[in-house]
Amino acid sequence: MKRILLIIYLVFIKHLPATNSRQLKFFRKFRRIMTAPLFDSVGKNINVEKGANFGTGRGISIGDNSGLGVYCNVRGPLEIGKDVMMGPNVRIITHSHNYSRTDIPMRKQGGAIYGVKIGDDVWIGANVIILPGVSIGNGVIIGAGAVVTRDIPDYSIIGGVPAKVIKSRND
Repeated sequence: MKRILLIIYLVFIKHLPATNSRQLKFFRKFRRIMTAPLFDSVGKNINVEKGANFGTGRGISIGDNSGLGVYCNVRGPLEIGKDVMMGPNVRIITHSHNYSRTDIPMRKQGGAIYGVKIGDDVWIGANVIILPGVSIGNGVIIGAGAVVTRDIPDYSIIGGVPAKVIKSRND
């Protein structure tokens, strides 16, 4: 059943219009109903936007009122908390290459998988890249175009390449 749903998503549902207006609410609900069974767990009122690329959905959990942004590209293991907003073209990478040996080409050394965890009430701006193994705290704002290479503490506002804490929302 999951395989059939995934094929329907890839061929048809993925290409429905983005839901950035009230008139397109139907598409949001339809995508939610059709994609929810593909993920490991989903909360209430999730949103999977137009063009979202999530592989098979395996290893991905999405909390209440959170979603995958327009044309995002994500893979599991990925845990998205509650009330997470994701801008367009976000990339969350969980796979990496081994490179410790210099006597063997890197492509022959295999890969490694490192989960990503995103806390509650997080705003991820457009074109953000989150690298493998990163944990993002609660209440974080990530500025557009940032490349997140390390863990981010709660209520931080971050930006840049590599992303750095600009200030705290608690100040």
